[in-house]
Amino acid sequence: MTDEIRKKRIINTLSGCVNFGDPVKFYNDLIQLKSEFYQDEEKSTLFKYLEAFGNKERFLILDMLKEKDRCVCELEAILQKTQPAVSHHLRILEKNNLIQATKVGKFSHYSLVRSEFDKFQNMWKNWTDHITNWFGI
Repeated sequence: MTDEIRKKRIINTLSGCVNFGDPVKFYNDLIQLKSEFYQDEEKSTLFKYLEAFGNKERFLILDMLKEKDRCVCELEAILQKTQPAVSHHLRILEKNNLIQATKVGKFSHYSLVRSEFDKFQNMWKNWTDHITNWFGI
């Protein structure tokens, strides 16, 4: 299905949904909302954090690091995964600045980056406060 056919179908559906005036203008307004969402840097950053948190094994790594710094071999044992599998998750967390590595001898030890968690917490609070206000809570 081409984009133009998809657009016409959506506009046709919208025109029967609610009386909001010109369905083409309303469709374009909705597309503009999507565009604004994707251009919002704070929402993009928040989404990247949520993607990093959204994997059970990465969440487990973060949970283990809140207790203390850990080396990769500890994380391998905790996750019961190979070093390459653990390293994959660590790279994603590092890419999002949620953890940092420090070399101790031949081993890398990982720790949480406090400032990034503060940043995430503030962004999450701003986003959820907006929803709470919308509900009138």
